[in-house]
Amino acid sequence: MTVLSLKEALDLTAFSLPDDGRTVRGGYAGDLLSWVMGRAQADDAWLTIMSNGNIVAVATLTDVSCVILCEGVEPDAGVANLAAEKGVNLLGSPESVFDLSARLKRLL
Repeated sequence: MTVLSLKEALDLTAFSLPDDGRTVRGGYAGDLLSWVMGRAQADDAWLTIMSNGNIVAVATLTDVSCVILCEGVEPDAGVANLAAEKGVNLLGSPESVFDLSARLKRLL
């Protein structure tokens, strides 16, 4: 599944979508950045409520296919632009991490 097809299937908002053809192979949910760095896998969709610029750095380090801000969280000022500059797909959803994780799992 691509990030674009995931966006459409889950009705996600695109804050930054520089690589919408990127493959999504799994998912990871977490907010403790050091924990995510050690456990998220390349090509995962990372679900979080963190919205600051550090998510872009972690997404780059872990090579996740996208970051999904859950629970209606929007990126802090400048984060969407930073994500676009770094090639990070940044999406959003009003759904809880729990509910969105369940829907993601069913798709994959």
